Amino acid sequence: MANRIPRVPVREQDPKVRATNFEEVCFGYNQEEALLEASRCLNCRNPRCVTACPVGLQIPRFIAQVAAGDIAAAAAVIAEDSSLPAVCGRVCPQETQCEGSCILGVKGEPVAIGKLERFVADYSRDLEPAKKEIVTNGRKVAVIGSGPAGLACASDLAKWGYDVTIFEALHKAGGVLEYGIPEFRLPKERVLRHEINAVRALGVKIETNVIVGRTITIDELMDREGFEAVFIGTGAGLPKFMNIPGENLCGVFSANEFLTRNNLMKAWREDYLTPIHAGAKVCVVGGGNVAMDAARTALRLGAEVHIVYRRTEAELPARREEVHHAIQEGIIFDMLTNPVEVLGDERGWVKALKCIRMELGEPDESGRRSPIPIPGSEFEIPTETVIMALGTSPNPLISKTTKGLDITRRGCLVADEQGATTRPGVFAGGDAVTGAATVILAMGAGRTAAKAIDAYLKAK
Repeated sequence: MANRIPRVPVREQDPKVRATNFEEVCFGYNQEEALLEASRCLNCRNPRCVTACPVGLQIPRFIAQVAAGDIAAAAAVIAEDSSLPAVCGRVCPQETQCEGSCILGVKGEPVAIGKLERFVADYSRDLEPAKKEIVTNGRKVAVIGSGPAGLACASDLAKWGYDVTIFEALHKAGGVLEYGIPEFRLPKERVLRHEINAVRALGVKIETNVIVGRTITIDELMDREGFEAVFIGTGAGLPKFMNIPGENLCGVFSANEFLTRNNLMKAWREDYLTPIHAGAKVCVVGGGNVAMDAARTALRLGAEVHIVYRRTEAELPARREEVHHAIQEGIIFDMLTNPVEVLGDERGWVKALKCIRMELGEPDESGRRSPIPIPGSEFEIPTETVIMALGTSPNPLISKTTKGLDITRRGCLVADEQGATTRPGVFAGGDAVTGAATVILAMGAGRTAAKAIDAYLKAK
């Protein structure tokens, strides 16, 4: 029976080798492996995996096409709901979403849905895409931000005939996909560029180096430029810090800056004149996916890297796969440890991170046990660089320069379940509304808002 076939393992670079380069860690499936893995799918009558997917990908349908060997048909099924399959196949937390709901996972291992999605996207990259006639309606919609929420929203609206323009503040499109996720997890030219170009092929225009709120405002877009609706998908790019002594020393970075410098500005390449200081020892504070990305990037720059986290390994919020890869590569985890001060030398550069040992107390609001400091347990970790990966919040620029937009106490835009904000005609989704979350949740929010924009404009 199909469910007795063991899950097909995915080939990866050797940990000792990949820790020294920025090449992609996972090689993905070849066609033989993909067909075998696809044959494990039970094609459930009521597929829980689809319900668990934030963009509603028709998972059994595309996997059935893979199992039949028709990869082009599988790609067409995916394209109905996702504009970024090669991205999602690489970075989505499938273990808590589609794969986490797979019936085969109850007593065994779930179908490797993410790896199959990646295979289909990679295999079909060089195939001639099926062209569909799009009947334009001449109505203009502006999308602010070219990250996953913006790209998903723009794709759906373009398919429905809208004249869509994305405005991006940076000089390359992609948002967090471009500047936040390292090259070894998401190759930019080979994977991300291709999928962004596919969005452009739908007729979506992308204008870079446009800071909405500075270069132009939402009011001007709607009142002067003729955009009938606006979607805000600007993400959550404002880093958080601990507000402990020494955070202003040279050698203290936010994970946002560190990853942006390395990804968007190619600081890791010797032929780029944008170097970044890492030094021989680096401490990364935090335990999420961004912390893993920053730590693994610093490791590849030649540093000994410590992840400093105030809870235990079992409570790390990062994906299990990312934690596993980090451990394989030699990242040192200092668990139940919390920084209290960044120590500097006479020049004003970081020399150590002073920490205190923690123990777990009662569960907090999220259900995780609250860490409590152990008096008298302070110690120092010698380091040259400290990277704060403590989460992010939305940049307040949009809300401060747009009339009628309400925000929450956390600085997030107020929007209903369909993405409608408190300003008529302005919609929002993704991290700008929820705070920092995942790529696929942002895409789901973008698609939901696209439907709401369509309904709003048809009702005008």
